[in-house]
Amino acid sequence: MALSPQFLDELKHRFTLSDVVGRKVKLIRRGREHTGLCPFHNEKTPSFTVNDQKGFYHCFGCGQHGGVIDFVMNTEGLTFPETVEQLASQVGMEVPKPSREAVEREKTRASLSEVMEAVTSWYEAQLYGQIGKGAFGYIKGRGLSDATLKRFQLGYAPNSRTALKDAMRARGIPEDQLIETGMLIKPDDGRDSYDRFRDRLMFPISDRQGRVIAFGGRALSKDAKAKYLNSPETVLFHKGATLYNWANARSASYDSGQVMVVEGYMDVIALAQAGIDYSVAPLGTALTEEQIAHLWQMADEPILSFDGDNAGRRAAMRAMERALPMLRPGKSLRFVFMPDGDDPDTLVQREGRGAIERKIDEAEPLVNMLWRELNEGVVVDTPERRAGFEKKVFVRLAEIQDESVKKLYQSEFRNRIWEQFKPQRKTGGFQSSGYGRSKFNRAPASTGLLSKTALGRTLGQAAVTDRLQQLLVLSILNHPQILIRYEEAFAALDLTVSALENIRSSILEYVVHSSTLEAEGLKHYLTENNLGHECEKLLSDKSLKDDWFAWSDAALGDALTGFEHTLKRFHHITDCWAAYKQAESEYAADMTEDNHARFVAAQQAYRELEDKEADKDGYRLESGRLSYN
Repeated sequence: MALSPQFLDELKHRFTLSDVVGRKVKLIRRGREHTGLCPFHNEKTPSFTVNDQKGFYHCFGCGQHGGVIDFVMNTEGLTFPETVEQLASQVGMEVPKPSREAVEREKTRASLSEVMEAVTSWYEAQLYGQIGKGAFGYIKGRGLSDATLKRFQLGYAPNSRTALKDAMRARGIPEDQLIETGMLIKPDDGRDSYDRFRDRLMFPISDRQGRVIAFGGRALSKDAKAKYLNSPETVLFHKGATLYNWANARSASYDSGQVMVVEGYMDVIALAQAGIDYSVAPLGTALTEEQIAHLWQMADEPILSFDGDNAGRRAAMRAMERALPMLRPGKSLRFVFMPDGDDPDTLVQREGRGAIERKIDEAEPLVNMLWRELNEGVVVDTPERRAGFEKKVFVRLAEIQDESVKKLYQSEFRNRIWEQFKPQRKTGGFQSSGYGRSKFNRAPASTGLLSKTALGRTLGQAAVTDRLQQLLVLSILNHPQILIRYEEAFAALDLTVSALENIRSSILEYVVHSSTLEAEGLKHYLTENNLGHECEKLLSDKSLKDDWFAWSDAALGDALTGFEHTLKRFHHITDCWAAYKQAESEYAADMTEDNHARFVAAQQAYRELEDKEADKDGYRLESGRLSYN
């Protein structure tokens, strides 16, 4: 099976080696590598290492070594063609069929690569000659050293219609190859071809192996229509699949454990001169999905740098939108914004490497950027607007394809929504942020499952709400399917009993990590998380037996109805108590007749509610304390 090196290289880079190996071997991350027990010989101490950055595995015990194709061949007993077919099908690549045309294409590619090397050398020579004196002065004025110019092979395209064409033809390079590489433009009307780049500072663009495949040219004339001009798409060059400084940054990102994406060629070069060698740049467009995938092969959380102006913010949002559906465990993005008026080039030239590294340390994770974007310009001062905001959030999160990452984002954003809208305590009363139930003064949460509050003549708000909290959590323990409809409401409950809060948090974690909602699995998960004792106390509390809907022998429909009723009671009682305490606080602060009337009305409403709760089946008062039948 004769396959081109380019095809095999592309196939290998579509996979993260540790993901493929991890299907067969339990791997543990150790810094930038993964280790595990070798699948090729029996061992008790791990000597098998996987290096994603370099794309190989190695066993220090038996000496087995290879890449993704070798691993699949050796662990699944497949032939080379079978392995390539299997891997290609997993990433949607079509295996090229061997043909005379394919062989010719590969010869053409090899020949065109030689053409691009010749063009690069010629451009470099022009920069250092008399014809490139102006371009050389310009780039030296940008603070670049001679060593940096040589390292990045910068050159100059003379202001002549056929200078490159004539020079290459003199070296025996045919015109059609220069057209095919995009170095010459051939008019459709049959006129003679001419140089694509004229009077421009030239930046060679390489593939991941360091072979020049295209150019970017910066105009030196103020009259130029485009400040920057890139090569067109060719057999060698696909703009959306290439990164500037790719080959150099791959090695540096392995050493540093990170990769930084900047906006332009000069940013990359200035950072490299300052010692930050792990930066790359897209080629004049927003990051593509393929470029993001390449970045994740270099580092788990690439750092995207943008200017601090509105255009930079919009570019950051576009990158986030592209990445969101692609997120998977361990793979995300971080964002930094340059100070106003600066880009990485100007900042590092003025303040040095430390200024960039401080920015990197402050980089914001994607989750924070997404939250800020979703909140921007949103008004949530009514229940309907808040509902619209919540819908917007969860519709956006539905774009995430990986289920485990999606569930964790949903859980995180539920918590943030609750924190954003929960009432805020203020001196002399309580005030809700946006809208919603006010929050009342509470004693510290009980450390037990049941907080039996001493009562005077009335039942007592804390005791009633504690019992309702118990019933709500008990219902979920026995019927976790209720969370399909009420996960958000359950997550937003303001639980005041610490043991119940601990159980609730672990239940929500279980929902994120489990593919099914099943009572036995949930209880087992809680036991493994050291909450077995607290759960057993709740599950054996005979005082809750009258509320039969919460127990395991109730039908799911009955349990759901009972949960809904209990949830409404809980909110109603806490609302009524909050109104009573608010009126009391306002009357204490300003004893007017109006405030007194509101206080009396609120007090009466709450006492009537207490009486109704005390009359419910299953409640009784004994010796001035609350107990349950």
